[in-house]
Amino acid sequence: MNDRPLKLFHLSDIHFGLEDRSALAWVERCIEREKPDALAITGDLTMRARHREFDAACAWIQGLDLPVTVEVGNHDIPYANLYQRFFDPYRRFNRIEHLVEAELGLPRLAVIPLKTTTRAQWQRFPWSNGWVTKKALEETLAAIDAQPEGTRILIAAHHPLTERREHDNKLLTINGTRTMEALAGRKVAAILSGHIHDPFDLVAETKAGPLRMIGAGTLSQRIRSTPPSFNEIVIEGEDIRVTARNLEDVASRDMMICDVPENALPPRDPEEPVAPVGRVPEVDPPVS
Repeated sequence: MNDRPLKLFHLSDIHFGLEDRSALAWVERCIEREKPDALAITGDLTMRARHREFDAACAWIQGLDLPVTVEVGNHDIPYANLYQRFFDPYRRFNRIEHLVEAELGLPRLAVIPLKTTTRAQWQRFPWSNGWVTKKALEETLAAIDAQPEGTRILIAAHHPLTERREHDNKLLTINGTRTMEALAGRKVAAILSGHIHDPFDLVAETKAGPLRMIGAGTLSQRIRSTPPSFNEIVIEGEDIRVTARNLEDVASRDMMICDVPENALPPRDPEEPVAPVGRVPEVDPPVS
């Protein structure tokens, strides 16, 4: 049993309030039928961090019978209630508080959280992009170092760690470069993220070596260039296989974008990466 492959489902950007209910029902069926070893949700459970959205998100997660870790996305911190944003930003997660930024321990594998969402950023507004603070990185590295020798490490975060957009050097995730170097130096197997709404499986070259970056698509109506999807990740020995599973049975290679875009907006600029399937909506659905 210790040598069997591990199966992890990687979900992201469900955006309750604008969720795709048929996609969620399909995920439920997949979990019930296949019984994966664990589930990683890399942020943006809600659309506007409203109470009714969190109620629906927490109820859905509580109905899943498997180990779960949940990262906090930029959409999950209140914007309208500034007092709560600054002094009690995770309050609305209270029903699943024990799952938020929880470390998952599986046979020969650990899934360790990395916080990339902040309450405010003096460098820019709005506060939707990533920032890995010194404290967040130190906590993640300490958790990695505490693992038994030989444990493979997956990191779960909301934002991809790309720090600068290549064609114009625009700032994306603050301290992303330093963080990628630190994770590569610890021989992390991969970092799982969301935020982009299109899946990807890329390798970043750092001064400390390569770092694999795996992004999940969305299970909401806010699609970008691919239909709603989630990642199936199978770990077998040194091999990690990623399949971008989707309701429309689009081939995984046609779901993957070839670069990390600036944000989760529909790709309108010719410079923005678009998956081969190329189903870019004309407009975003309205949020009620």
